[in-house]
Parts: sequence; structure tokens; C-alpha cells
Amino acid sequence: MARSAFWHWRHARPFWGGLFVFLGGLEIFLTVKAPLPVVVHVGMQGFIGYLLPILLGLLGVLLIFNPAQKLFYSLVAAVLALASWLTSNLGGFVIGLLLALVGSALAFAWSPTKYNPASGVREEMPEETSEPEEISQPAEAPGPPGVQPETSQSRPRHRRPSPGLLSGE
Repeated sequence: MARSAFWHWRHARPFWGGLFVFLGGLEIFLTVKAPLPVVVHVGMQGFIGYLLPILLGLLGVLLIFNPAQKLFYSLVAAVLALASWLTSNLGGFVIGLLLALVGSALAFAWSPTKYNPASGVREEMPEETSEPEEISQPAEAPGPPGVQPETSQSRPRHRRPSPGLLSGE
């Protein structure tokens, strides 16, 4: 089954995290502008009350369209969401605060290699022919980043196949 172009675009970036951060910023902004008599004014209600939700919305858009900087954007979004508790009507009556925090956590945890197109796609076998063809196995992917491949020098001494040249053995 072929996937749509939007599916590939959406999975190449922290889409849901950015969308939740944007919606959290939008909800906080709307509660700051709400003409409700019930609005709770906590902390500084001035320029900063409007600035934080605007920045959260901008960070949500940046998470979607610039996924290379997702760690920085998601951490700043989490800090701004927590700061909105004091500056923007208890973080948009807690709903916007939670949306932005969940979105920043999703963006922080997103991994670009999860949906690698080459890993899940299998080529179909050609029709049966008279000569059997040798099926090539894909090359093994290296281990996780930061893990040293196992060499004779990285193994414990009792597992080395032969004495090391520089060890004096």
C-alpha cells in the first residue's frame, strides 16, 4: 500500500508535537483576550501575558517547518508553557498549559529514523524464472549511535583471540 505525500511529509517532522504546542499557545492567547468576568488575573498582566502565547504559537510552527532544531524549540516551549501559569490566566485555565507541555514532550521525543522508508519497504520478487537468482541480504545497520563496534581491542582480555601487539603479552 502506497503512502500519500502528506503522510511522508508529516512523519519527517515532529508534526503532532508542533501542532499541540501551537494549539496550546492559541488557547492561552484566547483566554488572555477573553472578556469574561471570571478571568483570573495572576501575576504580570501586561505585555508578557500576550508575548508568551504568541511565542508558543511561533515555536509550534517552527517545530513543524524546521525539525532540525526540535530539541531547542521543544525545551523553550516547555519553559514558556510553565511560565504561562503565572502570566496568562493560569496557563489558559490549565488547558493551554497542558497542551503546550504535551506537545513539547512529543516534539522532544520524536525521532526522524523511526519511519525510515527503506526499512519497511520490501521489493516484490520477480516472476518465476528458470534460473534461481541469488537474493542479496541488506547490509546490517550499524548499532545505536555512540556504541563502539566490537573489535579485538574493545573486548575484555579473556575474550581476545590473540595477544595484543602493544600490550606486552
